[in-house]
This record gives sequence, structure tokens and C-alpha cells, in this order.
Amino acid sequence: MADSKRMDLDHYFMSIAELVAKRSTCLRQNVGAVLVKDKHLLSTGYNGAPSGLKHCLDIGCLREQLKIPSGERHELCRAVHAEQNAVIQAALHGVNTKGSTLYCTHTPCSLCAKILINAKIKRVVYKGEYPDDFARGYFEDAGIECMKID
Repeated sequence: MADSKRMDLDHYFMSIAELVAKRSTCLRQNVGAVLVKDKHLLSTGYNGAPSGLKHCLDIGCLREQLKIPSGERHELCRAVHAEQNAVIQAALHGVNTKGSTLYCTHTPCSLCAKILINAKIKRVVYKGEYPDDFARGYFEDAGIECMKID
């Protein structure tokens, strides 16, 4: 018999992604991501400037200054996305991501979707929406399960 008071694993790992997002240095959206396999946390990532570079918190947001809508012109963003950082951290520490699940506070963008496909992520669980319709198509074509939770 399941304990109705106990948090399920999807919500448990999403709550960790939400905590990770609190490290974000983005002025527009705080995004957190965690990679999980066999109920074990593999790596985490949040959006922010590459290591050693100044953060938007310190120098301002170019995207805000240029009035670029969310989901467009990703190349004009100083930040490395949370999903990218989670995969990078796994790679830096020799952690295999094949068959893992990504929990992310927002739907991955199309750039991150392509990275996640090549990292052999099998499932994506997200909470908030991100305005990039291409990502859903990439995930569908790659057979990656995507699930929104509240």
C-alpha cells in the first residue's frame, strides 16, 4: 500500500530542480535541471554565465536591453542553459547520461533538446512552459518521453 503522504519520485526530483534554480544568475528566468538514473541524482545545472565570466546579475542582460522575446535568438544570451550545464557537469565527472531522466523547471529549448537527444536522455519531466515549439518536435522524433507535472 502506497503512503499517500509520501512525495512521488517525479515531484521529489522536480523539487530538487527548483532548489537548483535558486543558484541561477539570469535576470529573466531562473531555471534548474537535474539528471537522474535509477533513482539516483547524476548531476545538476542552472542557467548562468560560463565559468569565470561575469554574470548578468553583475553586468545586466543584453536580451533585456535589446528587447528580445523569450524563446528567440538564443545566441544572444550570455548564459549556459541549465540543461546544458547538467550534461556538461556529468561529462566533466565521467558520468554516463544514457537512459537518464532530465527534470527541468522549464521545457527545454530546441538547442537543449538536441543536446539531450545526443546525450541519450530517455525522458524529460518539466514544470513550466518555454516558448520554443521546435523542441517538442525533436523529442517526439527521437522517441523521448516528455511529461509536464504541476
